[in-house]
Amino acid sequence: MPDVTQHVEDLTPRQIVDELDKYIIGQEDAKKNVAIALRNRWRRQNAPKDMRDEIVPNNIIMIGPTGVGKTEIARRLARLARAPFIKVEASKFTEVGYVGRDVDSMIRDLTDIAVNMVEKEHREEVQDRARELAEERILDILIPPDDDTQSRAGDGASDEPGVTVSDTDEAEGEQTSLRARTREKFRDKLERGDLDDREIEIEVTSDSQSMMQMFGPMGMEEMGVNLEELFGNLGGGQKRKTRRVTVEEAREILTQEEAQKLIDMDQVKEDALERVQQAGIVFVDEIDKVASGTRTRDEGGQGAGVSRQGVQRDLLPIVEGSTVTTKHGMVETDHILFVASGAFHASKPSDLIPELQGRFPIRVELNNLDEDDFYEILTKPKNALVKQYRALFRSEDVTIEFEKEGVSELARIAAEVNADVENIGARRLHTVLTTLLEDLLFDVPEEIPPGSKITIDADRVRDRLSSIASSRDLSQYIL
Repeated sequence: MPDVTQHVEDLTPRQIVDELDKYIIGQEDAKKNVAIALRNRWRRQNAPKDMRDEIVPNNIIMIGPTGVGKTEIARRLARLARAPFIKVEASKFTEVGYVGRDVDSMIRDLTDIAVNMVEKEHREEVQDRARELAEERILDILIPPDDDTQSRAGDGASDEPGVTVSDTDEAEGEQTSLRARTREKFRDKLERGDLDDREIEIEVTSDSQSMMQMFGPMGMEEMGVNLEELFGNLGGGQKRKTRRVTVEEAREILTQEEAQKLIDMDQVKEDALERVQQAGIVFVDEIDKVASGTRTRDEGGQGAGVSRQGVQRDLLPIVEGSTVTTKHGMVETDHILFVASGAFHASKPSDLIPELQGRFPIRVELNNLDEDDFYEILTKPKNALVKQYRALFRSEDVTIEFEKEGVSELARIAAEVNADVENIGARRLHTVLTTLLEDLLFDVPEEIPPGSKITIDADRVRDRLSSIASSRDLSQYIL
């Protein structure tokens, strides 16, 4: 059984927070709690065997407005753990008996993600061997084996007067030796890349069954029926087709084919199921949308409120721990970590049914972002917006520099717009920066030639943005 937590076994909760700090500004309480939850998985794997099944994950519910980092925390945590991760929106699910997606589908999708993840890892492990086999296939195409000629020579040796069997064997040996030397010469050229531009014909597997899954009726997967596999074999196996490609392209195509042959898909599915059950993370966004708000009950409204409570009731056994049927096998959800989030503007966490509240014992409130937070978000993270735009301009050989005062002014205006209009958190920075730089992005490379340098200072920011903010003409900022 693989150690599904081996990737984070050396990271303490404090080190996990340090890793999250590279991408997420503030929200220390939320990062602390998810770091503990992640570390607890490794702790459970190393606990006495008789206690492992008894230790259940402490699911987390994040409460906070949009754009403060709820989704980003969960996504970065999953990448750090290299764990199967899926983000779903609670409002997309329907109660059993209604047309739409049922809550079990989140586990089926998570399992598909895990299978793809594990298959990719297995593929990387056999990549070197697959490349060797692919090169052998290319050499077979460049220097076809001459079995027919050799067999004819052997068959006709006794019919020709004056030719003995030993003479034939010697001729065949010379021919084989010549072929081997030629093959080695071509192998050297192939490794050096001298043959990359040469065109050859290769046989590849036809992907004619790829559309099968698209047209499968909803719910068939619950019966354990994989239509793609069911109908894919009716034609007598996988079909082959001939393609004419360069040697360089053939090497990549054949390497992937050979890698697929070297992978044990049964083992991949077994490892993937284990990883889902022991390390899977489900992020349920907009959980507040399925909470029955007090207004609905006071007004005596049924319909929507009943439907929302139905989704909660369907979600409850998944979070508590149940077995879900997928096309890859049965998945137990007892130890999957569930992270829920919601703004809870029109409702409260207490509006969730009590049983569901009890399955999310850790509650974290995320703070609104202010001007100082915006400044750090623009500059500190590895994927900061300022760094992203520098990379975009650099691709056109144009240098753009953001002065400290200019970034401060950007942060101030973003905070001001959030306060005056709808507060969409850090997402406001995207609209502010796009408005600031749209003319420059349009003028490159015609009006602003390669090699130019652009400086964004406070004056430039005010000239472009302050008039819009001060006049309250904020239509350009509304997403």
